[in-house]
Amino acid sequence: MSISFTSSIIDRLKKEIADDQQKSSEEQKKKAKVLSKINQLQRDLKLSNSASDLNSKMSRMNKMKEEIKRIDLSQAALSKQLAKNQAALQTQIAKDQQQETTN
Repeated sequence: MSISFTSSIIDRLKKEIADDQQKSSEEQKKKAKVLSKINQLQRDLKLSNSASDLNSKMSRMNKMKEEIKRIDLSQAALSKQLAKNQAALQTQIAKDQQQETTN
């Protein structure tokens, strides 16, 4: 394998890692916003007197809890992908260094 080929793989992996880290950060921000909205709804529930209002707020909270579950699954998948890419990057860096010492 040529050095330029190994370098292109390393560059691609670094880009993928950066993309995964950015996506993970965005998902964490989304989760924080949803949790904040859930907390606000819980406070509003205590003040609510109307049955239809209670049902509406409970329905919104359930949808938000589903969103939290989706975000958690997405975070888990991103973490696995990130770990895989980091391991591949370390392997490619080792190959690149080995090629440099043999040339």
